[in-house]
Amino acid sequence: MRLTVDHVTRYLYDRPARSVVQSHRLQPSVFAGQTVTAWEATVSGGLRGATFRDGAGDLVQGWTVAGPVSEASVRVTGTIETADRTGVLKGHKEQVAPDCYLRATHPTRDDAALAALAHSAAGTDPLALAHDLSAVVAGAIAYRPGVTHAHTTAAEALALGEGVCQDHAHALIAVARVRGVPGRYVSGYLFSDADGQAHEAAHAWAELYIAGLGWVGFDPANQCCPDDRYIRLGSGFDAQDAAPIRGIARGAGREDMDVTVAIQQASQ
Repeated sequence: MRLTVDHVTRYLYDRPARSVVQSHRLQPSVFAGQTVTAWEATVSGGLRGATFRDGAGDLVQGWTVAGPVSEASVRVTGTIETADRTGVLKGHKEQVAPDCYLRATHPTRDDAALAALAHSAAGTDPLALAHDLSAVVAGAIAYRPGVTHAHTTAAEALALGEGVCQDHAHALIAVARVRGVPGRYVSGYLFSDADGQAHEAAHAWAELYIAGLGWVGFDPANQCCPDDRYIRLGSGFDAQDAAPIRGIARGAGREDMDVTVAIQQASQ
């Protein structure tokens, strides 16, 4: 599938910031399921800094905006060809050992309820177990936008019984770790959901490491594995670690953020 992306993130400061420094993971991953035709990320008034590829295989780009800054906009535009690989990540070069992802972070730390949920999954082989773990998370946390926030943990989302894709991904990572399966958070885009409805925001899911197969993506929010509707950007231990945009503004003012994302299918 050929998809086009137009993603704009606007940062507004009630008091001009002295400067803004950001690092971006906004370049699509390089693997067998994605081929970039054209892609560009720009920052209004920004100076492009160093670029490097980290141990997880993600391209990281630095940016600096000299102050005073009242508004800064990050825009991503591009066209990409995607293929359905049934969630299997092949041809992606990285150096981080899978067992590193057995480390818990604050959003993915398990509690008694998450441990019980993990042990309710009954897959008889590693791949079947991974599918069942995703299914039990989808069954325990209903998709409902607006009931959680950026800092909600997997344990809190499970206790609430509701959440969004970020909460599903954190919960899946947590229950997988209980069962000894490495899991990581993946950020990206989704063209349409399981019902074929256009998806109006960036998306997130999880990847679990299956011995003999490698990393396999699971999206409990849509109860499927990523296919050609998905664009993979980067990965990390949790949402903050895998965030497409991370940064800091120097100053005492408040920062507000507005995000618009448009994903469309392009003519072949």
